[in-house]
Amino acid sequence: MISAIHLTQELIRFDTVNPPGNEAPCARYLGGILDAAGFSIKHPCIGENRENLIAVIGGTSEKRPICFSGHTDVVPLGAAPWTVEPFGGELAFGRVHGRGSSDMKGGVAAFVAAAVKLAPRLEGTPGLVLVITAGEERGCEGSNHMKKHGLLPPAGAIVIGEPTANRPLAGHKGVFWLEGVAKGVTAHGSMPEQGVNAVYKAARAALALEKFDFSGDAHPVLGRPTANVGWLKGGMNVNSVPDEARIGVDVRIVPGLDRKELVERFTRAAGGCVSFHVTSTADPVWTDPNDPWMADVIHVVGEVTGAEPTFGGAPYFTDAGALKPGMGNPPVVILGPGEPEQAHQTDEWCSVQRIEEAEAIYTDLIVRWCGL
Repeated sequence: MISAIHLTQELIRFDTVNPPGNEAPCARYLGGILDAAGFSIKHPCIGENRENLIAVIGGTSEKRPICFSGHTDVVPLGAAPWTVEPFGGELAFGRVHGRGSSDMKGGVAAFVAAAVKLAPRLEGTPGLVLVITAGEERGCEGSNHMKKHGLLPPAGAIVIGEPTANRPLAGHKGVFWLEGVAKGVTAHGSMPEQGVNAVYKAARAALALEKFDFSGDAHPVLGRPTANVGWLKGGMNVNSVPDEARIGVDVRIVPGLDRKELVERFTRAAGGCVSFHVTSTADPVWTDPNDPWMADVIHVVGEVTGAEPTFGGAPYFTDAGALKPGMGNPPVVILGPGEPEQAHQTDEWCSVQRIEEAEAIYTDLIVRWCGL
């Protein structure tokens, strides 16, 4: 029987920092484990040395399978020095240490371990689908690729193993990345009155977005949308009036928000001096907590953890934005062993207890879904 803790350590030892990703060896390793357990395996490719993994077992015509999903890529290490080996998977003081331990190789290991354990019992049941993606950290590249090309199988419910400390979340905000372009007229730096400074226009737009009013757009659980100007670039040299400047805006959106209308509102707020275009987008996700399966999730989490969980929402986005529509719009829960505060941190770690709890939760959810 495979150990979720040992598997977490092994996954951390694959350097899948994105960019460049290099997820293929990690995906192939997991594919080998699942193939040996009886799963049907596919490895959709999104680039050189970059692969997703779709693993399927069981299946009936009466009920769609349950899906578990997670990503193998991780963010860069950052500038601060680590006190542990970031790709060592060290086990100490009840924690597994290393880049990706919480976000989210602990979650992937937990559902793979649960899947392998139950695999011999899944033939003739609604079955199980695992979708393990590449490129999630830079705009859900892997899941969007599979959705675009119709590679995702249908599912009746989806569990996303992102870090939630095993608290179930009913949804998350979407992301809407914009680039704003301000145009000016160049002139010699000693005669700025002869030109029109595009950096000033871009700066004014950035300050306007800092105070943008989202109060009428709030979701009852996910809260208000947010906007953050992540960068401002402009000019060629210090002694010229810049004739072009650009700003990058990260907008986190909630269900029901009209994106086209929002761009128009941003343009008006910026005084019309910046033109915006969309560079990337991922949908928000929300499942009604009163959905019968969601009630089952609450029951299982409570039994395993001893807590009395309630549904929350996540400010970040996940692969669910692509998987939910790509797999037939089933209910989705975000539920994983990682600590949310550990995601992307120096000296990242994940609790052994949380991983073991997650494996037990995932096992019970599969058992209930498949009627074992």
